[in-house]
Amino acid sequence: MSDTDATFALALRIAEALIFASDRPVKPDRLAAAIPAGVDPLAVLTALQAQCTGRPVELVEVGGGFAFRTALDLAPAITRVVEVPRRLPRVAMETLAIIAYHQPVTRPEIEEIRGATLSQSTLDALLEMGLVTSRGKKEVPGRPTLWGTTPRFLEQFGLKSLNELPRREELVSADAAALPLEQKPAPEGELPLH
Repeated sequence: MSDTDATFALALRIAEALIFASDRPVKPDRLAAAIPAGVDPLAVLTALQAQCTGRPVELVEVGGGFAFRTALDLAPAITRVVEVPRRLPRVAMETLAIIAYHQPVTRPEIEEIRGATLSQSTLDALLEMGLVTSRGKKEVPGRPTLWGTTPRFLEQFGLKSLNELPRREELVSADAAALPLEQKPAPEGELPLH
């Protein structure tokens, strides 16, 4: 094995250990600080991703970095024994969706979109889970806080970036397609519409 091959093999081992030990996705620049100088971190991540293909735990790109995740085909088998994380209440999911699609957005804007008031405990829960964060203040009277999503949001939902969110039109048309149309009997002498 040449010195170059040995150095790359060492970089692969370091990358795997760093990603395994990390509490958040590992970005290439973070990996670059840990591997030997001169080794391309993206090449290491690509090689590690290829090595992990088909294994029970695969390397995936999420939230601007790389993390290990259970292979999708094995998820049903292990969900019976793995503790299910706490689910967000409906109001928190609605709030999170509004923030994701309209960010940066103020609390009054969230309330206007939802058509209902937003309790501080809902925002506190999203903050505590690390899914949203303050993005400064809006330059209007009262200077309300602007809210936006975090890299943890991307990681939680398995997204590389916000560009991977479904378009709002897709969500609306998918919901509308799922709703059954009410069939009314056609008046006598008319054909029913199909």
